[in-house]
Amino acid sequence: MASLEIMAGPPVSSASSAGVKKLVCRVCQKAFTKAEHLRTPSADRKYALDTGSKPYVCKECRRPFARQDALTRHEKLHLRDMNAKQGPSPQSVPPPSASLDSMTSWDASSASPTTGPASTSATSRSWDEQQVAQHQDMHNVAADLDFALIWPDSENLFQTLMSSDSTDQWQMPLGTLPFPPVVQDVNGMNFGSPKSFDDRSSSVGTIPSGGGHQAVRDVTEMITSSSSSVTAAVKATSITSVFLDECLHMFFVRFIPTFPILHRATFVFRECTHALLLNAIAIGSLYLGPSDSVAKGEALWRLAHTAVATSWQSLITHNGPYDACKGVQLMITALLGQIYGALSKNRAVRTTSQVFRPLGFFWARHCGMYDSEPYSMENLPSAEAPQAEKEHQWRIWAAREIQQRALLAYYVLDGLVAQMSGDGASARHVSNPLSLPSSEGAFDANTADEWLAHMHSQQPDQSSFRVVFRSLFPPVGNFRALDYQFSAFALRVVLEGLQSLISDCDEHDLAVGVPGRSDVRRALAQVHETISMSIHFSSSERLEILLRWHTVCLDTMINSTVLSRHVCSRYNIPQHVSGGCRTVRPDFDLLKWVNTEDARRAVLHAVAIQDIVEQLPRGRAHVVHMPSSLFAAATVYVVFSLAGVATVNLPRTIVWQDALLSHSDLNLGHDDIRPPSGSETRRFVETEQGISQAPIGGTVRNLLYELNSMQKLFRCLSSQWGIAHDMENIIAQWIQLCH
Repeated sequence: MASLEIMAGPPVSSASSAGVKKLVCRVCQKAFTKAEHLRTPSADRKYALDTGSKPYVCKECRRPFARQDALTRHEKLHLRDMNAKQGPSPQSVPPPSASLDSMTSWDASSASPTTGPASTSATSRSWDEQQVAQHQDMHNVAADLDFALIWPDSENLFQTLMSSDSTDQWQMPLGTLPFPPVVQDVNGMNFGSPKSFDDRSSSVGTIPSGGGHQAVRDVTEMITSSSSSVTAAVKATSITSVFLDECLHMFFVRFIPTFPILHRATFVFRECTHALLLNAIAIGSLYLGPSDSVAKGEALWRLAHTAVATSWQSLITHNGPYDACKGVQLMITALLGQIYGALSKNRAVRTTSQVFRPLGFFWARHCGMYDSEPYSMENLPSAEAPQAEKEHQWRIWAAREIQQRALLAYYVLDGLVAQMSGDGASARHVSNPLSLPSSEGAFDANTADEWLAHMHSQQPDQSSFRVVFRSLFPPVGNFRALDYQFSAFALRVVLEGLQSLISDCDEHDLAVGVPGRSDVRRALAQVHETISMSIHFSSSERLEILLRWHTVCLDTMINSTVLSRHVCSRYNIPQHVSGGCRTVRPDFDLLKWVNTEDARRAVLHAVAIQDIVEQLPRGRAHVVHMPSSLFAAATVYVVFSLAGVATVNLPRTIVWQDALLSHSDLNLGHDDIRPPSGSETRRFVETEQGISQAPIGGTVRNLLYELNSMQKLFRCLSSQWGIAHDMENIIAQWIQLCH
């Protein structure tokens, strides 16, 4: 908007057209050719940063601003209030939509669930007045931008971010600090268990000297300085309301289809905390073309992370209008932030995400999310029920489903990060008591009637994941397909549970209560049969599930993360993709391993991973587990290439049960007792010469050439997931080693 205001300035003088810069900023000495350029928002911003001055004052409330455009937006709020008081006709009131005016601040404890007209904490306007004011204000915004925002409340969020006192809004409320302003009386302290985090007493009160006062001041100044620097970074990135709007749009149209945890149809902007919105916007920024979008998104992520890290005690008390328990939005906020961080190009951000990973499970247990009752089918309205009742029940169901999916998504993220780091999981996945989520058809419904049609046409499966995992590890010889109604998202939870078991496996010893690799392979074979028999998956969903399935199968042959670290360590290649301290066994030999059955099984899965990535349509080519899956395949390729096995002759068709399970896995006795003949896949795996002897009509792959092709895939992936940039650098050095 500011740029449009500049264009509307006076005509350029002859001196300006001649390029003479006679106007000089008295602070930074920068020269300008036109007076309006000297007074543009960029110049105002520079002046404000240099001197801290706030020369622009509102005529109504005398509030000072550092920039002219900030004052202009502020004055529109006064105009909006004046128009609202005039009492417009009912015909001018638009349909209810999301408004940020009533959106909760970081201190979300003041929010209360309502089913009727909402009230605003900042003003006493009624719901109708809010809608009228928003409509009129957005009319002005649309006139400035020449088009309407998809999410109109993005303009209000933008004003909140850019207001002169935003540092006060985004900082941690002093009440959430674990220090009081004065030393408390020790005799009056309550040593009982608090009912909530907000009820906790201070620990500084026990300090007998005045050192606590100085500590309070030091910590407060540190937090104020940190919050101010984060907020200043947001302002310096030239973020606009259009940017916020398009990022949130891309979040729903690009990210959510691959990671369905938020319900687009019932999503209400004004009911979300700032932190949740900012993390969603940060993820959406990864799908935009401009080169500065990533920097803007990271600035917003840092702001949201600061809010969560400092104000989680308040956020955990937030309860949405339809939430079954408190803290759901904090869970979703942290989840989105950790997904963004885990796949970020910034290594410090990645580390931060890994450190905060276990908190989600703790918050969920504290808020009682594991104990929440699922939506009762007895409350499902009939098709002839009033529309208001159907809408109400739809939103209650959606809130329960979002809560469940957010917690299940933590298991997905936990398994993914455990595999990427090479270390163990943060939670015991196989004891997950949550029930299976609803079908994707019901979750993707755009109307209450469409949702009801899906719910009435199916019988929801209330089985828990704990029961599913028990079925995956039956008594010996009881091998059968799973009889559950799995959605694509549910199968991803199951796969990450199996991945967590692999992460717990040690090549030297087996821990108590952890299944062996043979048991996990048999479970994976059952999952593959379930995927093959599920006809309700779309082609993209099936490919995404199989992509992760092949990666987990590959890790049952060898820990791909530890293997990649071993290659980098052996050839002195610096790597920043994975941390952890696990290594291959001391006597591990790359050349010997390449000639084992496990290596040949691994290369079959690696080839399948590459093929799936190349088959995925462009709109779905950014699922969160794609970078780690492709990097695992590249690791197998480079090990074969370094061992001198650059060309592999693959079977014409691959029977994946034969590629996954050995005779010992099938409990057929000793390895020397084998059938006289078998599939091409089994001959390829079990014969050392099988990798160089091509069956008639088989496929020949040059792994070194394929590694070059993979490097380009990582280059494309890095536009969405920055971690692929570091992966691509490693692969480039691996390729140099192989030449």
